[in-house]
This record gives sequence, structure tokens and C-alpha cells, in this order.
Amino acid sequence: MSQRTPAALALLLISSLVLAACRPATAPFTCSDAIGCLTVAPGAPIHIAYALVISGANETLGVDSRRGIEIAIDDKNGALLGHPVQLSGVDTLCNGPGGQAAAATLAADQNIAGIIGPSCSSEAALAAPILSDAGFTLISPSATAPGLTDPAARAAGFFRTAHNDAVQGAVAAEFAYNVLGVRKAATVNDGSNYTASLAKVFATRFRELGGQVVGEFAVKPDDTDMSAAVKQLVIAGPDLVYYPIFIAAGGFLTVQSKASSALANVKLMGADGLYSPDFLKAAGDAAKDMYESSPDFSAFGPAYQDFLAKHQKKYGEKPASVFHAHAYDATNLLFAAIEKAAVQDPDGTLHIGRQALRDAVLATKSFQGLTGTLTCNETVPGKKNPGDCGDPHIAVYQILNSDPASWNPGTAANANPKKIYP
Repeated sequence: MSQRTPAALALLLISSLVLAACRPATAPFTCSDAIGCLTVAPGAPIHIAYALVISGANETLGVDSRRGIEIAIDDKNGALLGHPVQLSGVDTLCNGPGGQAAAATLAADQNIAGIIGPSCSSEAALAAPILSDAGFTLISPSATAPGLTDPAARAAGFFRTAHNDAVQGAVAAEFAYNVLGVRKAATVNDGSNYTASLAKVFATRFRELGGQVVGEFAVKPDDTDMSAAVKQLVIAGPDLVYYPIFIAAGGFLTVQSKASSALANVKLMGADGLYSPDFLKAAGDAAKDMYESSPDFSAFGPAYQDFLAKHQKKYGEKPASVFHAHAYDATNLLFAAIEKAAVQDPDGTLHIGRQALRDAVLATKSFQGLTGTLTCNETVPGKKNPGDCGDPHIAVYQILNSDPASWNPGTAANANPKKIYP
């Protein structure tokens, strides 16, 4: 018997491990996944879809995210595991019925491997259970309502790279109380999941700090006459109004509040739903000096600057909203999970277990994204919900110029809006 050299033994060991990890070609694939498998034929595309708002007053929110997805695909040279990546999508309209209709459309296409979206929390509240029940994994770049990842209510297939508004609302309240010195605040929401949840978090934290919430009011997303809300605010007498609503209603409320002499000295503050040059178009000069809470772009990693350069080259302009980087991270997180979950035949056929894909996303730990270090599983009991993958960094910005052409978020002297906290 001949003796094997240490190098030969090492080669034999490596070969054994490779064979152990690959299913022999003679053994046909049998799907044992609890919720089924997707099979992608040799040369066929891996189909991913988006569910984003891409029309109407809030379209910049979804278009901004779609561009993040497209750049992530570009960075993969349009291919994954030897298959081209196909992207399609549906408009979710940033409301519950739109999300429900979009989910029904997507659920009918079982060739989809995974979904990026929805954009808005009101959409996600109705769409996530439908898509989850259909076996899909969906990763939202911007649906931030706390209840979406509450372990008691979370749809099993729902994840997000965006922050949880339990963080954003608290930061906004702390800024108002500790930095602005506000002691009386009022909130206004539009009845949607996102705005009502965020206003509630703000009010709760503001009270905890010792502040007084003198009113919690509501408008409708399609309201144009805000006189009733303005009258309520005048009677309540706050030092600050926090209204984490969207662009259309936010523009009208801002203009009509500033037109009231009784509210002339009241500070106005919105959230990431208003963080867009489109809000400057909607509110005009009335937007000047107001505050907005939003993701802290200065806390993103150094690769974010490379992303911005790619964005400028591809689209000829700066990002128009706040969740482009979160969408980029969501797409890459989905790609990594597909690579982990897929079983590949010698001829290139892919088999992706639906539950295996979810498990791979949930197992994500210390994933280096543009927005930070992403971990999707509960790492500290009571502190992080499964499905909350984001690495939340929230800042407060002030609008210094109402000209939409001046939109240049950041910390530089000419930034607009300008980061002022922390």
C-alpha cells in the first residue's frame, strides 16, 4: 500500500467536504421545505420584485428605493449564482388598499424569489400577511411602524432594513425637550399606521421626559383645508407641533399653520415622510426653519459615498428621499440569503426553499451594509425584534432654504436641510 503525502491527504479531505456539501447529480432534487420551493431552470432569471409607491404625491419615496435596488443589481453585474437577475414591480400607492391590491398581484406570481417593500407602513400592515401566507420573503426599506415587527403580530415573511419608529419617535421627543427646551407639544397624524404610531411614540417619550402633550390631533391624507386642525392647535397652545405625515397633507398643514398669527412662534417638526425636495415644492416658504427627523446619513459607512457617485452617474441627480441606501442593503441581504438557501444542480438549475430563504434572512448577523451593521434575529431579549434588521441612526435636520433646487442634505455649511442633532 502506498503512503499518501500530507498534501494529498489535505486534497482528499477538501474533496470529501465538497462532495458532502453537493447533492450527487444522480439524486433528483426533492423539495422538503415546509412552505415549498422555487425552481429556476438553467439560464432562466432569478426574479425579484418590488412593492413600492411610485406614483402620486409620495412617489419619490418609492422611486428613491427602486433606484437603490437597481444599483444593487448593477453591483452584482446583473447576475446571481450564474443566473441573470430580473426585476419587476408594482405600485403600492402608500395606502392600505394599494398595498392589498399589490400583494394580491405579486402573490399570484410564484416565480418571484423575493420582494423588496412595501414602502409605507399602512401598505405593509395589509400586504405583509398576504405575501407571507403565499410563501414569500419580503424586506422593506422604509415601513417603520413598530407593530410590523412586534413578535405577537409580525407576518413570518416580513423583514426590514429601515429603523423601527420606536427609535425615531424617541429621538424627536428628546430633541424637542432637551435641545429646543420645549415643554408643551402637540401631535398631528393622518390616521395611517406609520403616522399614528410615530406620533404616539413621540408623545409617550415626551411625557416621560417631563413634557406636556397638550393635544393629539388627526387630519386625513387627502385633506387640503386644514382650518379645523389649525383651530385645534391654536386652542391647545403648544410650543411645538410634531406632525409625522406625508408630503401632500404636510404641505397644506405647514402653509396654513404658518399663516395663523396665533401659531407664528410655534415650532414645526416633521419626520422622514416629509424629507424630500417635493415637500419644499408643496410648502414653499412656509417650510423654512422647520425641523425633520430622518435617518442620519453621516452615520452611514464610507461605501455610501461610492453609492452616491453611482447614483449621480446613473440618474444625473442626488437621491430625492431617504431610503435609497436601505433599499440597496435590503436587496443585497436578499441576494446573500438566496445564495445561502439555494441548492444548485450540475446543470445550473436552482432550487430555493421558501422557508429556507426566510431562515437565511433571519439568521443574518453582522451583515455589513451601507446603513450600518445589519442583524435580523433577536440578539438582546426585549431590545430587538426578529425581523428588525436595521442599524438605526436617527438625526434631526433643519430646513434652511425653501428652494427645491437647493436640496443638499448634510452637515456642510451649504447643506439644506442641515443636520443639527445629534
